Amino acid sequence: MRITGEWLERPETQAVCRMLTEAGHQALFVGGCVRNALLGAPVSDVDIATDAPPTRVLERAKAARLRAIPTGLDHGTVTIVAGGHPYEVTTFRRDVETDGRHAVVAFSTDIVEDAARRDFTMNALYADPSGRVHDPLNGLPDLQARRVRFVGDPARRIAEDYLRILRFFRFTAWYGDPALGPDAEGLAACAAGVEGLAGLSRERVGAELRKLLAAPDPAPAVAAMAAAGVLSRVLPGADSRALPVLVHLEHDEPPSWLRRLAVLGGDASDLRLSRAEARGLEQLREAIGSAASRAELGYRLGAALGADAVLARAALMEAPLSPEWRAEVERGAAARMPVSARDLSPQLQGPALGVRLREIESRWIASDFRLDRDALLA
Repeated sequence: MRITGEWLERPETQAVCRMLTEAGHQALFVGGCVRNALLGAPVSDVDIATDAPPTRVLERAKAARLRAIPTGLDHGTVTIVAGGHPYEVTTFRRDVETDGRHAVVAFSTDIVEDAARRDFTMNALYADPSGRVHDPLNGLPDLQARRVRFVGDPARRIAEDYLRILRFFRFTAWYGDPALGPDAEGLAACAAGVEGLAGLSRERVGAELRKLLAAPDPAPAVAAMAAAGVLSRVLPGADSRALPVLVHLEHDEPPSWLRRLAVLGGDASDLRLSRAEARGLEQLREAIGSAASRAELGYRLGAALGADAVLARAALMEAPLSPEWRAEVERGAAARMPVSARDLSPQLQGPALGVRLREIESRWIASDFRLDRDALLA
């Protein structure tokens, strides 16, 4: 079996491979780029595994006049930049010591050892520069069946890095077959290892949750997370029951992980959201509990966040949406208050001016944005 793709045929991709193969080393694409190429999904990051030690990779890059960045020499990783594209070149490895978060590795020349330390069988697939697939752990049948299965013993893989619990649900959402459901052995291991999540950094947890909720339909995986006791650990107080309703209501709306997070509820303070994300989540949750019209939500939040609020509120209320709901939001987002401070001064100044402007704005919104300037000033 072979993979194909524009990224594989790029001259710079082949140049990075040649710098290794011409010196007698292996250059094998690995992980997500191989998995996604086999699934016909977009490929973003291109990772290359090699039997060359990192110092040798640096030497070969210099000889080939390619820019090399020693991004993780202790873990065998050198980033090669060619044609503006980054390629992570990592030496075959085996784990020497793990603590649930970090690993001490030893370099290897054995592809089987390298594959055995990976998380899921569908990520332990390799391909040579011609695109020919190498499957040292027989992971191809799992990928073809859309079965997310841990490499070897699930409990051992999880104990090496507890973030793999969240990755299990994320990969199940993106690549699993919903008809099959999560792998039973993997799900049981995740439930048994849930205490280990407490040792993870909040940044890593937040990043995984973002990726999970951005999947086309994360609802089945999130429901499995809740059943396994994982959701309550990373998002205390969350309730997954409205998420499938939201996904159904979204139709052609692009997925929004923040919209979905708002519907889940729970305490998101440990997710290390950016200031803008935290503010957006706060606004969404306030809007969900308000009685504001769809047009008012558009006016106050803008078209995008206003639409998120309408969808989230409908999902939590299990209420259908009328065909014109988005037009209402956009009408509100386009509305502009016809009265300004200039219309009320110099008669009013300071706090009194602010109070009067808010009163007029409330009347204008209550009129469904129909009152004009003269009516509002009368």
